[in-house]
Amino acid sequence: FEHGVSSSLPALRCAVTRRKLQGLIAYRPLLCSSSNCVPSEMFGGFDSNRSLIIALLACAIAQVAKVFTHWHGERRWDPQKMLTSGGMPSSHSAAVVALATSVGASDGLDSNSFAIAVVLALIVMYDACGVRLHSGKQAQVLNQIIWELPPDHPVLENRPVLRDTLGHTPVQVAAGAAVGLIVGVLGMEAQWRTVYE
Repeated sequence: FEHGVSSSLPALRCAVTRRKLQGLIAYRPLLCSSSNCVPSEMFGGFDSNRSLIIALLACAIAQVAKVFTHWHGERRWDPQKMLTSGGMPSSHSAAVVALATSVGASDGLDSNSFAIAVVLALIVMYDACGVRLHSGKQAQVLNQIIWELPPDHPVLENRPVLRDTLGHTPVQVAAGAAVGLIVGVLGMEAQWRTVYE
């Protein structure tokens, strides 16, 4: 009897609950193996993952905005700013705040997923205006020291140049968070209209 039950376990199907916008509980089937449960659509739902799309969209908007803020400050167009870190606004902050906003709106403010998203957002924003910002300042000092070395110094053979735009000022982080909040709210509002119409 025990052998029969254990042999039939790999063929059993299990379900997990997922909170929907309507407040209902839906069940998503999973295929179970002998060791763990593997979603039957593990790689088929990325295009419908609203929270992921909103986070990536907020990041992209912030990266594009860097080109215009750089022009406003330097009066010079630099399209490469769309592919670099640092600058105004912080795209990392925009992404994590948009993610937290979307998760909170869809799963609820009392959900574990929202708590994880908020903690992740706080860590990323603290790191952006803390460790990464000071790393960039240290890179500026090191670059200045390198260029002031004697011409025959062995370090100057390769002329290493360290990237000094790694982190963000608190204002840049706050601006990125504002972008993420706006994109997250607008994205979830668009989803709510689709659901209720």
